[in-house]
Amino acid sequence: MNRQQTPNRKLTATSASDIKAASHSYRKVAIAACFGTFLEWYDFLTFATLAVVFAPLFFPSSDPSTGLLASLATFGVGMVVRPIGAAIFGSIGDRIGRRPVFMITITLMGIATVCVGFLPTYAQVGIWAPILLVSFRLLQGLSAGGEIGGSAVYLTEHAGNANRGFKTSFLQLMGPLGILVSTLQIALLQGYLTQEEFLSWGWRVPFWVSLILLLLAFKARIALEETPIFVELSKTSTQAKNPLRENLKDPETRKRMFLLFFCISAGGAVLFFCVQVYTSIFLKTSVKLVPQLVDQLSVYATLALLPLTIFAGWLSDKVGRKPVVVSGLILGATLILPAFYCLQANSDSTILVTLVLVGLSTILALVVGPQTALLAELFPAKTRNSAATLPHNLAAGWIGGLLPLIVTWLNQEWASDTAGLWYPTIFLASGAVVAMLYLPETHKTNLNH
Repeated sequence: MNRQQTPNRKLTATSASDIKAASHSYRKVAIAACFGTFLEWYDFLTFATLAVVFAPLFFPSSDPSTGLLASLATFGVGMVVRPIGAAIFGSIGDRIGRRPVFMITITLMGIATVCVGFLPTYAQVGIWAPILLVSFRLLQGLSAGGEIGGSAVYLTEHAGNANRGFKTSFLQLMGPLGILVSTLQIALLQGYLTQEEFLSWGWRVPFWVSLILLLLAFKARIALEETPIFVELSKTSTQAKNPLRENLKDPETRKRMFLLFFCISAGGAVLFFCVQVYTSIFLKTSVKLVPQLVDQLSVYATLALLPLTIFAGWLSDKVGRKPVVVSGLILGATLILPAFYCLQANSDSTILVTLVLVGLSTILALVVGPQTALLAELFPAKTRNSAATLPHNLAAGWIGGLLPLIVTWLNQEWASDTAGLWYPTIFLASGAVVAMLYLPETHKTNLNH
């Protein structure tokens, strides 16, 4: 009996050792991937936060509104070119590997951001100042297009088949964390420095910090290995020669790219704007709450979003990706307008306002929690990187990027603080219907095929 039990004990010990090693390896991959994506978001969103500061420094005008508009347009340029970066780097990722693209995009974003911190102003070099600023912003946008989406594929291909939704949901925390760290850092600088000091050199500090973050991210990523799925493709020489063309020629892939664009990525981008951007604007301008209180409540809502996103990823492993995402779209379409009416009518109750903001964060989490896994699961291995990154960045860059402009324009046309919210409401309702009818369930997909 003892002789028969001994091999079993060895097998159990070996299996436990293998599982522990695999778990450690995945944690290393996840930390490096998430840290790099955090840097991308931090760099990308710091630019947006400082748009008001850039206006007089790089776009001086007798009309302050003109300068601010030019500064915001420069931010928008980065959003517009994201799909171009996705098309370029997504195809490269399918041809030569996920890891090389990982290294290229983080390097480009880091260099562009650090250079912004050393740019001369309009007063020093004239027209070259805005030209250089726009150029670096274009480089940031191209880099973000390759990173955001590509990192989802890289992480998911390393995650294995078990608990993919939970394991990959952590990547979705990097956007909110990027907003949080960028906003808090700038608030601290503005609180510590005088206005003259901040306008003179203080605004450059967040971009200088990017150099430290870049070196850390690069060190973490350079030790990473290619995904096992792409290694297998390389061994059998089945990489796509023209991935983007193959995707667009295949009817099933085209259909899934549209579903990713319209239902998942655009739905997430619309909710992200409504929940993390417009609520703050609405509470400050329409409800007239004290700005410091609004910023504090926004931090609470963002902190609540973090565990909610992980929970939604875990839930999608249990019940499927489709029910979780569709639930988020339906709740968003149903509750966005009532939530803002509630904020307007109950502005004197801090507790109620906080509960509404946390409720909106829950809706957002249901859509973005399973998103990382879905990006990879929807497409075949050999063209996965390009098929996932293009529609995802097209939705985030064009639908999400243009949403503030559309909502603001509709509010002005109808002389209302909430009329513009009918646009995201209708968009989310349409996405929910299309997803219910056509979105396939993917949580048991074998990623090797």
